[in-house]
Order: sequence, then C-alpha cells, then structure tokens
Amino acid sequence: MKSEPKIDVYTRVADKIVADLEQGVRPWAKPWKADNATARITLPVRANGIPYRGINVLLLWSEALEKGHRSNRLMTFKQAIELGANVRKGEHGSLVEYANTVTKIDANDDGEVTEHDIAFMNGYLVFNVEQIG
Repeated sequence: MKSEPKIDVYTRVADKIVADLEQGVRPWAKPWKADNATARITLPVRANGIPYRGINVLLLWSEALEKGHRSNRLMTFKQAIELGANVRKGEHGSLVEYANTVTKIDANDDGEVTEHDIAFMNGYLVFNVEQIG
C-alpha cells in the first residue's frame, strides 16, 4: 500500500488561506458576518480552556464557519478518548500549527561547544466538541 506524501504544515496553512481567498472569503475578516455565525464569536480554546493564538485563530474560525460549528472548544483525538468519548465516524479534524525552537549543541574537533537554535513548525489535528460523541 502506497502512503500519501506528507505535506508540511506551511503548505497546508498556505493552501487553506488560498482556498478561502479563491472562494471570496477573507480569513482575517470578522467572522461574525457569516450567516451561520449567529452566536457570540469567541476565540477557539483548547480542552484545558487556553485560547489558541496567531494563525490558529484564523484557521479554526474559518473551519468552524465552513462546518457550521457553534462551539469554540476543541480537543485532540487522544483527549477525547481520555474523557471516555470518541470522535464520530467520518468526522475530519482541523489543522493546528505549533511553532517552537530546539537548541542543538555541537562540539568541534578542538572541543569548542556551540549552540544553535533551530526553529520548527509542526501540525496536529483537533476536533470541535460537536464532532465528539
């Protein structure tokens, strides 16, 4: 069985924004102008209540409007399982990006140690609580 090539997070984020723009959606615009956003608009939050930040807010607002979700709470598949729940069959998660740095320590032949910070971005999927049963 052939596995699909892994698409990096940068590409997925850019593709989502471009797709929204091609449909006439400005992902940075106020989302409460949409017909299905009649409830109070709040920041998307993790299962622990901490709000998402940065591009994740725009991506998750866009996904919520597209899918008609009214709840702003999201969690991973693993978090749903830990709560004794399941993600409903056929549901698709929303991409969330995570950026950070790691410090790489190198030593040359003379024993000199140098540190280099390496930035990275990773992504994972979250599900709106309305997708969990």
